[in-house]
Amino acid sequence: MKSNEIRAVTLDAAGTLLEPWPSVGDVYARVAEECGIGPVSPVLLNRQFGDAWKTKNQFDYSKLAWRKLVQKAFAGLASLKPAFFDQLYDEFAQPRCWRVFSDVPPALERFRGRGLKLAVISNWDERLRPLLEHIGLAPYFDAIVVSCEVGFLKPSQQIFAHAAAALKVPANQILHVGDSMTEDAQGAQAAAFHAVLLDRTGIAEKSVKNLARILE
Repeated sequence: MKSNEIRAVTLDAAGTLLEPWPSVGDVYARVAEECGIGPVSPVLLNRQFGDAWKTKNQFDYSKLAWRKLVQKAFAGLASLKPAFFDQLYDEFAQPRCWRVFSDVPPALERFRGRGLKLAVISNWDERLRPLLEHIGLAPYFDAIVVSCEVGFLKPSQQIFAHAAAALKVPANQILHVGDSMTEDAQGAQAAAFHAVLLDRTGIAEKSVKNLARILE
Protein backbone atom coordinates (compact mmCIF):
# COMPACT_ATOMS: atom_id res chain seq x y z
CA MET A 1 0.00 0.00 0.00
CA LYS A 2 1.28 3.43 -0.94
CA SER A 3 -0.02 6.35 1.10
CA ASN A 4 -0.68 8.39 -2.05
CA GLU A 5 -3.16 5.72 -3.17
CA ILE A 6 -5.34 6.34 -0.10
CA ARG A 7 -8.16 8.89 -0.28
CA ALA A 8 -10.04 7.93 2.89
CA VAL A 9 -9.47 6.31 6.27
CA THR A 10 -12.14 4.40 8.17
CA LEU A 11 -11.74 3.50 11.83
CA ASP A 12 -13.24 1.09 14.29
CA ALA A 13 -14.54 2.65 17.52
CA ALA A 14 -13.96 0.63 20.73
CA GLY A 15 -10.32 -0.33 21.16
CA THR A 16 -9.30 2.01 18.34
CA LEU A 17 -10.74 5.44 19.13
CA LEU A 18 -11.89 4.98 22.71
CA GLU A 19 -12.08 2.52 25.60
CA PRO A 20 -14.31 2.00 28.66
CA TRP A 21 -13.04 4.06 31.60
CA PRO A 22 -11.70 3.20 34.11
CA SER A 23 -12.76 -0.27 32.93
CA VAL A 24 -15.91 -2.25 32.21
CA GLY A 25 -15.69 -3.85 35.65
CA ASP A 26 -15.30 -0.51 37.41
CA VAL A 27 -18.41 0.90 35.74
CA TYR A 28 -20.39 -2.28 36.40
CA ALA A 29 -19.37 -2.24 40.08
CA ARG A 30 -20.17 1.45 40.54
CA VAL A 31 -23.62 1.23 39.01
CA ALA A 32 -24.34 -1.95 40.96
CA GLU A 33 -23.51 -0.17 44.20
CA GLU A 34 -25.69 2.79 43.19
CA CYS A 35 -28.53 0.30 42.74
CA GLY A 36 -27.96 -1.30 46.14
CA ILE A 37 -26.17 -4.35 44.75
CA GLY A 38 -22.84 -5.44 46.08
CA PRO A 39 -20.17 -4.36 46.69
CA VAL A 40 -18.85 -6.41 43.75
CA SER A 41 -15.18 -6.69 42.81
CA PRO A 42 -14.31 -4.78 39.60
CA VAL A 43 -11.43 -7.22 39.08
CA LEU A 44 -13.74 -10.23 39.09
CA LEU A 45 -16.26 -8.42 36.91
CA ASN A 46 -13.56 -7.60 34.38
CA ARG A 47 -12.44 -11.22 34.37
CA GLN A 48 -15.93 -12.63 33.89
CA PHE A 49 -16.87 -9.99 31.33
CA GLY A 50 -13.70 -10.80 29.39
CA ASP A 51 -14.52 -14.49 29.41
CA ALA A 52 -18.11 -13.81 28.31
CA TRP A 53 -16.93 -11.46 25.54
CA LYS A 54 -14.42 -13.95 24.16
CA THR A 55 -16.98 -16.74 24.04
CA LYS A 56 -19.95 -14.73 22.78
CA ASN A 57 -21.76 -16.24 19.81
CA GLN A 58 -23.97 -14.43 17.28
CA PHE A 59 -23.78 -11.26 19.34
CA ASP A 60 -25.88 -8.67 17.51
CA TYR A 61 -25.32 -5.64 19.80
CA SER A 62 -29.02 -5.51 20.65
CA LYS A 63 -30.15 -4.52 24.13
CA LEU A 64 -31.16 -8.13 24.78
CA ALA A 65 -27.69 -9.36 23.78
CA TRP A 66 -26.07 -6.87 26.15
CA ARG A 67 -28.43 -7.92 28.96
CA LYS A 68 -27.35 -11.56 28.58
CA LEU A 69 -23.69 -10.56 28.55
CA VAL A 70 -24.08 -8.51 31.72
CA GLN A 71 -25.80 -11.43 33.42
CA LYS A 72 -22.82 -13.64 32.59
CA ALA A 73 -20.42 -11.01 33.94
CA PHE A 74 -22.27 -10.97 37.29
CA ALA A 75 -22.90 -14.74 37.46
CA GLY A 76 -22.08 -16.01 40.95
CA LEU A 77 -21.09 -12.52 42.14
CA ALA A 78 -24.41 -10.78 42.79
CA SER A 79 -28.15 -11.06 42.30
CA LEU A 80 -29.28 -8.37 39.88
CA LYS A 81 -32.33 -6.20 40.49
CA PRO A 82 -34.83 -5.67 37.63
CA ALA A 83 -33.98 -1.97 37.14
CA PHE A 84 -30.22 -2.46 37.26
CA PHE A 85 -29.59 -3.35 33.63
CA ASP A 86 -31.50 -0.36 32.24
CA GLN A 87 -29.49 2.01 34.43
CA LEU A 88 -26.24 0.31 33.41
CA TYR A 89 -27.17 0.44 29.72
CA ASP A 90 -27.92 4.16 29.96
CA GLU A 91 -24.70 4.75 31.90
CA PHE A 92 -22.55 3.49 29.03
CA ALA A 93 -24.08 6.17 26.81
CA GLN A 94 -22.37 8.80 28.99
CA PRO A 95 -18.96 10.29 28.11
CA ARG A 96 -17.74 9.75 31.68
CA CYS A 97 -17.61 6.00 31.02
CA TRP A 98 -15.23 6.35 28.07
CA ARG A 99 -11.70 7.58 27.43
CA VAL A 100 -10.49 8.73 24.03
CA PHE A 101 -6.98 7.40 23.36
CA SER A 102 -4.47 10.25 23.52
CA ASP A 103 -3.16 9.63 19.99
CA VAL A 104 -6.59 9.88 18.40
CA PRO A 105 -7.20 13.67 18.10
CA PRO A 106 -3.73 14.45 16.68
CA ALA A 107 -3.97 11.52 14.26
CA LEU A 108 -7.38 12.64 13.04
CA GLU A 109 -6.07 16.18 12.63
CA ARG A 110 -3.16 14.81 10.63
CA PHE A 111 -5.43 12.77 8.38
CA ARG A 112 -7.64 15.80 7.82
CA GLY A 113 -4.59 17.91 7.05
CA ARG A 114 -3.69 15.50 4.28
CA GLY A 115 -7.12 15.96 2.72
CA LEU A 116 -8.36 12.48 3.59
CA LYS A 117 -12.02 11.68 4.15
CA LEU A 118 -12.76 9.97 7.46
CA ALA A 119 -15.42 7.57 8.69
CA VAL A 120 -16.20 5.30 11.61
CA ILE A 121 -17.24 1.69 10.92
CA SER A 122 -18.37 0.06 14.13
CA ASN A 123 -20.30 -2.88 15.49
CA TRP A 124 -22.32 -0.92 18.06
CA ASP A 125 -25.85 0.07 19.01
CA GLU A 126 -27.87 3.28 19.00
CA ARG A 127 -25.68 4.80 21.72
CA LEU A 128 -22.60 5.30 19.52
CA ARG A 129 -23.63 8.26 17.38
CA PRO A 130 -24.66 10.53 20.31
CA LEU A 131 -21.64 9.35 22.30
CA LEU A 132 -19.26 10.46 19.55
CA GLU A 133 -21.07 13.79 19.50
CA HIS A 134 -20.76 14.26 23.26
CA ILE A 135 -17.05 13.41 23.42
CA GLY A 136 -16.23 15.70 20.51
CA LEU A 137 -15.13 13.17 17.88
CA ALA A 138 -18.14 13.28 15.56
CA PRO A 139 -17.09 16.50 13.73
CA TYR A 140 -13.98 14.77 12.41
CA PHE A 141 -15.97 12.25 10.40
CA ASP A 142 -17.65 12.51 7.02
CA ALA A 143 -19.67 9.37 7.82
CA ILE A 144 -20.48 7.27 10.89
CA VAL A 145 -21.53 3.75 9.93
CA VAL A 146 -23.05 1.76 12.81
CA SER A 147 -24.06 -1.87 12.51
CA CYS A 148 -27.44 -1.38 14.21
CA GLU A 149 -28.36 1.27 11.64
CA VAL A 150 -27.24 -0.48 8.45
CA GLY A 151 -28.24 -4.02 9.46
CA PHE A 152 -24.83 -5.62 8.92
CA LEU A 153 -22.01 -6.47 11.32
CA LYS A 154 -18.30 -6.50 10.61
CA PRO A 155 -16.73 -8.55 9.05
CA SER A 156 -19.62 -8.48 6.54
CA GLN A 157 -18.56 -6.89 3.27
CA GLN A 158 -21.86 -4.99 3.19
CA ILE A 159 -21.01 -2.71 6.11
CA PHE A 160 -17.72 -1.74 4.45
CA ALA A 161 -19.49 -1.20 1.12
CA HIS A 162 -21.97 1.07 2.90
CA ALA A 163 -19.08 3.18 4.21
CA ALA A 164 -17.43 3.40 0.78
CA ALA A 165 -20.73 4.58 -0.72
CA ALA A 166 -21.20 7.15 2.04
CA LEU A 167 -17.69 8.50 1.48
CA LYS A 168 -18.03 8.33 -2.32
CA VAL A 169 -14.57 6.77 -2.52
CA PRO A 170 -13.71 3.45 -4.26
CA ALA A 171 -13.02 0.62 -1.80
CA ASN A 172 -9.47 0.13 -3.06
CA GLN A 173 -8.64 3.72 -2.11
CA ILE A 174 -9.79 3.36 1.50
CA LEU A 175 -7.67 2.27 4.46
CA HIS A 176 -9.48 0.69 7.40
CA VAL A 177 -7.93 0.69 10.88
CA GLY A 178 -9.15 -1.46 13.74
CA ASP A 179 -8.10 -3.74 16.57
CA SER A 180 -9.80 -6.98 15.51
CA MET A 181 -8.03 -9.31 13.10
CA THR A 182 -11.29 -10.93 12.02
CA GLU A 183 -13.75 -8.05 12.08
CA ASP A 184 -11.44 -5.25 10.97
CA ALA A 185 -8.36 -6.48 9.11
CA GLN A 186 -9.83 -9.52 7.37
CA GLY A 187 -13.27 -7.98 6.95
CA ALA A 188 -11.86 -4.87 5.32
CA GLN A 189 -9.56 -6.81 3.00
CA ALA A 190 -12.45 -9.02 1.89
CA ALA A 191 -14.30 -5.84 0.94
CA ALA A 192 -11.29 -4.66 -1.15
CA PHE A 193 -10.20 -2.06 1.43
CA HIS A 194 -6.61 -1.73 2.54
CA ALA A 195 -6.28 -2.63 6.23
CA VAL A 196 -4.02 -1.99 9.19
CA LEU A 197 -4.35 -3.90 12.46
CA LEU A 198 -4.04 -1.62 15.47
CA ASP A 199 -2.86 -3.49 18.56
CA ARG A 200 -2.37 -1.12 21.46
CA THR A 201 -0.86 -3.91 23.57
CA GLY A 202 1.90 -4.44 21.03
CA ILE A 203 1.43 -8.21 21.20
CA ALA A 204 0.08 -9.01 17.74
CA GLU A 205 2.48 -9.45 14.85
CA LYS A 206 2.24 -7.21 11.77
CA SER A 207 0.36 -4.53 13.64
CA VAL A 208 0.88 -0.94 14.76
CA LYS A 209 0.41 0.33 18.30
CA ASN A 210 -0.22 4.00 17.70
CA LEU A 211 -2.47 5.80 15.22
CA ALA A 212 0.30 8.32 14.58
CA ARG A 213 2.18 5.62 12.66
CA ILE A 214 -0.60 5.08 10.15
CA LEU A 215 0.38 6.20 6.64
CA GLU A 216 3.98 6.95 7.64
